[in-house]
Amino acid sequence: MVKQTILTLLILFGFSNNINAQFGFSHEVGIIAGPIAFQSDYGERHDLNTNSGNTGLGIGIIHYLNFSYKAECNCYTPETYFNDHFKLRSELSYNKTELKHFGEWVEPNKTSLGADQLRAMKGTTAVSNIGMQLEYFPLSIRDFTSRIGSLGPFISLGGQFSYYNAEAYSTMGPLGTPLTTFPKYLTPTDGRSYGFSTEGGSVWSVVSSVGTRYKLTPLRDLMIDLRFQYFFSNWVDGLNPNPALYKENKANDWLVWLNVGYIYYLQ
Repeated sequence: MVKQTILTLLILFGFSNNINAQFGFSHEVGIIAGPIAFQSDYGERHDLNTNSGNTGLGIGIIHYLNFSYKAECNCYTPETYFNDHFKLRSELSYNKTELKHFGEWVEPNKTSLGADQLRAMKGTTAVSNIGMQLEYFPLSIRDFTSRIGSLGPFISLGGQFSYYNAEAYSTMGPLGTPLTTFPKYLTPTDGRSYGFSTEGGSVWSVVSSVGTRYKLTPLRDLMIDLRFQYFFSNWVDGLNPNPALYKENKANDWLVWLNVGYIYYLQ
């Protein structure tokens, strides 16, 4: 899997460099980091403590193709709407989240075996992502670039390929038995793919974000970005109750990431 990720990364940046060689676009590189709220099968649906409690941290490196500027001649490209309002972003990122159950069913006044099982159940998920997004800047990229202290708001849409490594465990003992595991997370005896898992896997996701840049210097920007990432799988957190029986857990896993970035223009 690591070899496939490295190969995909080389292809992505090779693609970017090939575009640059043919059309002379400029490059930007940067780093991003910030907190993540992971929405999964841990905790109670629409519960504030669940949303604020199952959090982690993400980091990443990013690369942009800037279509409005030619680094090779230190000049602007021919002015078109696309060149002045879009950038192509490539990214390699990683995030990890600690997970546990929150909400009504694990409150201290709940004394049943099921409540004890839920309180004892913990998990982690670590996700590595690689992908691309097309960013749209409603305001002129050229005007933003030329003015120190200016803001460059943007929205984006793209896709990512992710490799996740999920773990689920209980402080009551090994999961998988009625003594330690809440019934909805037990694996069915007929072998169907429901319950819990401690295996990794790969998944595609769609990514959308909204944010803005702040022009620090002619060659440096700060960025703040609020991202929504939806995975096409319900196994990213390691839990997947039968959606036909447990409607509250029918949605796939997703996350929200608020990141701050530092971007440098290569010339």
